[in-house]
Amino acid sequence: MTTLGAVFRPQLPPERLRSVARAADDAGLDQLWLWEDCFLESGIAAAAAALAWTHHLTVGVGLLPVPLRNVALTAMETATLHRLFPGRVHLGVGHGVQDWMAQAGAHTASPLTLLREHLDALRALLAGERVTVQGRYVTLDDVRLDYPPTTPAPVLAGARGPRTLHLTGQAADGTLLDAGMGVEGVARARRLADQGREDAGRTGHHPVTAYLLAATGADATARMDAELHSENLPPGTGVAGDAQTIAHAVRRMADAGADTVVLQPTADEPDPEGFVRFAARQVRPLLR
Repeated sequence: MTTLGAVFRPQLPPERLRSVARAADDAGLDQLWLWEDCFLESGIAAAAAALAWTHHLTVGVGLLPVPLRNVALTAMETATLHRLFPGRVHLGVGHGVQDWMAQAGAHTASPLTLLREHLDALRALLAGERVTVQGRYVTLDDVRLDYPPTTPAPVLAGARGPRTLHLTGQAADGTLLDAGMGVEGVARARRLADQGREDAGRTGHHPVTAYLLAATGADATARMDAELHSENLPPGTGVAGDAQTIAHAVRRMADAGADTVVLQPTADEPDPEGFVRFAARQVRPLLR
């Protein structure tokens, strides 16, 4: 069965997170995903709060922009969450939006090199290794976490372009795809990530998590059309309609290679709590 999630978009104020997270938990949603978009809300702080407010819900952060983060700090925060809430955390890292990185004084000449160095160091630290590295961007001198995770702590990486998608297969534990990819993009990403994994001599399944723009309700089509226009996304990237329509779109994403599909509401979703309940109680049963 495809794992189903939903997004709490950071366009909502942070104080709204509690009711949305509890609604998702009570309804039995598999996953709730958060964003660390500039300059809205912190992914780690929001994840810690959502996990503390809920009992069963898995919380993901997709994604943490690595130009803003020292890898040792990322490892410390990630390990802390995994030890406090074992088995309920998914974290992704990625390039971040380059214009935002420049605004924050964190622009890098080679985002791909930075992401590779960050992934290698982060995964080693979370595995409890003692790490010394002198890279182009990442420097660590005899660093080891005192409290590494006691359960597996997979690190996902966000990607869109072919070189980054190949890298996620080589150096990450899973690939995270944004809502602009569509079905064909998911299939392409699956091929490139799997090729990267094969080239690196890694074995086992490489999970892919994909966002899917979704809207339901009387004005769903109008809201979806406006969202696609504002984000400059092609028609057909998102889905608007009832549970059957959205479940069909989720199955298409799964058939293309997504293990987890995360429903992303429009920025003007009028009922975020209702949206997560709809995903859990109406769409999820249709995926069995």
